[in-house]
Amino acid sequence: MPDLTMQAVRVYQYGDSDQLQLETILRPQPKPDEVLVRNHAVGILPADCKTRQGYFKTFRPLTFPYIPGSAFAGVIESLGADVTGFHVGQAVFGRTTNGASAEYLTAAANTIALKPDTISFAEAATISGGATTAWSVLFENADLQSGQRVLIHAAAGGVGLFAVQFAHWKGAHVIGTASGANLDFVRSLGAKTVLDYNAVRFEESLTDLDVVLDAVGGDTTQRSMHVLKTGGILVSILGQPDQSEAQKLGIRAMNNTVTQPYPSTQLLQTIAGLMAAGTIKTTIAQEFSLADVRLAHQRVETGHSRGRVVLQVA
Repeated sequence: MPDLTMQAVRVYQYGDSDQLQLETILRPQPKPDEVLVRNHAVGILPADCKTRQGYFKTFRPLTFPYIPGSAFAGVIESLGADVTGFHVGQAVFGRTTNGASAEYLTAAANTIALKPDTISFAEAATISGGATTAWSVLFENADLQSGQRVLIHAAAGGVGLFAVQFAHWKGAHVIGTASGANLDFVRSLGAKTVLDYNAVRFEESLTDLDVVLDAVGGDTTQRSMHVLKTGGILVSILGQPDQSEAQKLGIRAMNNTVTQPYPSTQLLQTIAGLMAAGTIKTTIAQEFSLADVRLAHQRVETGHSRGRVVLQVA
């Protein structure tokens, strides 16, 4: 009899990283439109930690126990009955709504893509939720154009580092905020100006911007409204900005919205192609084993990672 079990991380109640339990459970079976993936790497998103902590429970309650994580890269083990365009043994990456912090996972076929040979599994696991979010904010929500001026907050983070590169690639004038230790790093990604958020208040030196990507939240969102030109747009990935304030200032302010399915195979393949060509690069802050998932979440919760924290599963 083949072994049909796997190691998986599960959470039984909202709380801190101590709620992450490594267990042996049965492997999942793919639905007709899904693939079963032998997992290699998981990108830990800040949203994974906030979900576990209960930040979203009022509008997105969880059914316990659940497996945390969504961004992954691995190899197709089997196909659902209705899946076409993929085959067993292919290396893929993308996003799952079924939990990624496990040795095996299932994912909808329309939210995965083929992994280029020149990208590692760990690198591919940083694309969904990092590069895909940056792309949707800049090009789908804000319709960023060449020559426009864009401010990217948390420019060294898992979303910000891709946003800086995408905006630079598009031909925009890129301004970033980061800690003092990351100023040169953000410049190397293509930012023309980088401000140390610990040393200066960005709203005192910036004005008439076309776009702001807010990956910080809190009072940064409110302050960011005042650096936009009339008709400019602020897109937050952390919540809905104050609409009354935006109306007074004559700007647009919105939460990041995405097309469905998200991320699409086409979007994932486009970004992977840019990475394979060397146009865009990712950065991995630190890698942990599945057994060290608590340490991985704790690292993400510091909020000061340069790039993405990754779980190495295989």
